[in-house]
Amino acid sequence: MPFFYSQPIYLFLPFFPPDFPILSQTDFSALSLREPLLENLSSLGFTSMTPVQAQSLPHILAGKDVIAQAKTGSGKTAAFGLGVLNKLDVSQRRLQALVLCPTRELADQVAKQIRNLARTTPNVKVLTICGGMPFGPQISSLKHGAHIVVGTPGRVEDHLGKGNLVLEKLSTLVLDEADRMLDMGFEESLQAILEQMPVKRQTLMFSATFPDAIRLISEQLMVKPAQVKVSDGIDTELIEQHFYQIDQHADRLVALRLLLLKHRPTGALVFCNTKRETDEVAAELSAAGFSALALHGDLEQRDRDQTLVRFSNQSASVLVATDVAARGLDIERLDLVVNYQIASDVEVHVHRIGRTGRAGNRGIACTLYVNRESHRVDGLSEYLQQEIQPEALPSDDLLDQSPQAAPMVTLQIEGGKKRKLRPGDILGALTGSDGIAGDDVGKISILIILLM
Repeated sequence: MPFFYSQPIYLFLPFFPPDFPILSQTDFSALSLREPLLENLSSLGFTSMTPVQAQSLPHILAGKDVIAQAKTGSGKTAAFGLGVLNKLDVSQRRLQALVLCPTRELADQVAKQIRNLARTTPNVKVLTICGGMPFGPQISSLKHGAHIVVGTPGRVEDHLGKGNLVLEKLSTLVLDEADRMLDMGFEESLQAILEQMPVKRQTLMFSATFPDAIRLISEQLMVKPAQVKVSDGIDTELIEQHFYQIDQHADRLVALRLLLLKHRPTGALVFCNTKRETDEVAAELSAAGFSALALHGDLEQRDRDQTLVRFSNQSASVLVATDVAARGLDIERLDLVVNYQIASDVEVHVHRIGRTGRAGNRGIACTLYVNRESHRVDGLSEYLQQEIQPEALPSDDLLDQSPQAAPMVTLQIEGGKKRKLRPGDILGALTGSDGIAGDDVGKISILIILLM
């Protein structure tokens, strides 16, 4: 099994003494959650709900259908995860909840978080079934039964078609990032899955944006849904926005290089509108000496996995991605977000730049646009209710500087349990005689990457 290392990650959880005072309406204890779930939330340091949780969980626990609009990182996975777990009958070894996600990465994150929320609830089985992974082991796991399946529409449809997955006893359906599922062409797969579901069920729909197509689907799927919308405004105290008007499209690349050289980010996410442009921009940046990678829907799963590992490990400083490919990425900290082109939809723009300035960290968001895109800037200004003034790009003198090197290096070793290889063995080899200092080795992750 390949494994990777990066700089250490430290997790600090707040301590609340046993006599922590007075419950408020945003405390999880104010909800009718099962005691094991409340105990687990407390042990994780989670006492107060995020806005999307506070607004949606009472409806979910009451058994209502819910449409919730909130940006990534708002806590919506915990909202529907707690709702699913609270009504779960563990004694019944059958599928009770299906969570559909647009990408394997998001499905993996959702399944991991649900398992974490279920730590103190015995015998909960959560299964992930996604494309890009072997079909056989998934069939075997489904035969052994699962309470909750988290998967991508295409692979779920495949298992339904082969009779490996049965939805007739399903009580809860969750559509996570439903808008991106349509963007990625999963509409037919969704319809095929829905045809095999019981009509009487609870349906929960969570997403960062809700275009008209999603609203039409929600009308077909849901019964008198409670509607929740959490403000997606930009925290101006944490996210510093800059807009740059350039003369023509060909000037974008030089402008991007200047911004990267000025801010010298440890991690930067650059949004492009097309897959082809994503590859071209990443290649041009690499040729100019930047540590840049491309991420889009045409990548093979193995290449996508390795790209995400390198970027999250900080062994690549710039990730150039499309909106669809970047949805659901779990990147702890981004110093800089650059819109290579301004988004056509204001909600997409807000979602993009909301990837920086998280968890109390400051972030910078830069947007490039040409004159014919000025109407989009005007629309964004109206949406944000703030004046937007273009700025001058940094001096061309910066082009004489060398790009900042990535702070870490990722190693991949094709070995694992079959060769009796453990993380400690590799750490010993790296830090042995004439090796590197132990403090220079970060977190070691064991990953399964398909070799095809």
